Amino acid sequence: MIDIEKLFSGEVRSVARAITAVENGGEGAAELMKAVFPRTGNATVIGITGAPGAGKSSLVDKLALYYKDAGERVGIVCIDPSSPFSGGAILGDRIRMATLGLDKNVFIRSMATRGNLGGLSRATVDAVAILDAAGYSKIIVETVGVGQDEVEIVKTADVSVVVLVPGMGDDIQAIKAGIMEIGDVFVINKADREGVLRTQKELEALLSLAHRPDMWHPPIVPTVATESKGIEDLATAIAAYYKYQTTSEGSTVRRKAIAKWRLTELLQERLLSDLMSRNGTEDKLDELAENIASKSIDPYSAVEKLLLG
Repeated sequence: MIDIEKLFSGEVRSVARAITAVENGGEGAAELMKAVFPRTGNATVIGITGAPGAGKSSLVDKLALYYKDAGERVGIVCIDPSSPFSGGAILGDRIRMATLGLDKNVFIRSMATRGNLGGLSRATVDAVAILDAAGYSKIIVETVGVGQDEVEIVKTADVSVVVLVPGMGDDIQAIKAGIMEIGDVFVINKADREGVLRTQKELEALLSLAHRPDMWHPPIVPTVATESKGIEDLATAIAAYYKYQTTSEGSTVRRKAIAKWRLTELLQERLLSDLMSRNGTEDKLDELAENIASKSIDPYSAVEKLLLG
């Protein structure tokens, strides 16, 4: 049983147990979140997204270190692609951040996407809420970097940071992925490479075409994460947008949109859970899966059979 008062006081073991409970969707997870919800809304949630190989993990590491040195408690949620067999996280970001993870003011958790195309696990929003309620003032969510569906990050973050690198064609990929619309701050990491100015000019040109309802002009911050260069500028840019969006009229619209998405997601999950818990559904699912595999039924008809019981 999770001691809710210990959780609110920020006791690490209680925080870890609470996240495990919501990740597994176990008994009492909903009750736990009902208790947690009123204590949320104090943290700044930062989403770090971008192409694989852009150096997101190094950037998260250095940004967390910057916040920790400024006296803040930092929570890091790393979204890993799931193992298709166990459903568990397979990249093990905590190994890469081993030194940082030893600090009592830094909490690091890897979470599996469990097949969610958005690169965000079902429980990420709940994990962020738990860290918020436990007193972590900065919460960083790092996504896998899978491309198009990565826009999901915007639904959990107060500030979305898109990481690009020079010379990888990320500018074109960014348009394809719709990332241009979701970036509040753009980072050109590995800025010691050739082609930084070209990437920056292309990015500026693309941003000048994008229309944002909140009229914010996303800053472009060059960094060299491995050498801790540009990290302070990044933190300043994040703080500037956080202040801007919490004081602008568009912030209410954004919060409502996030709440609606969350409600829809929970509703879908609950309806699926109710359907799967019906007697005989599991057996019927296996039988229909075999029939689909042998082409004796199409998936759409199979779904209708399941819904009609």
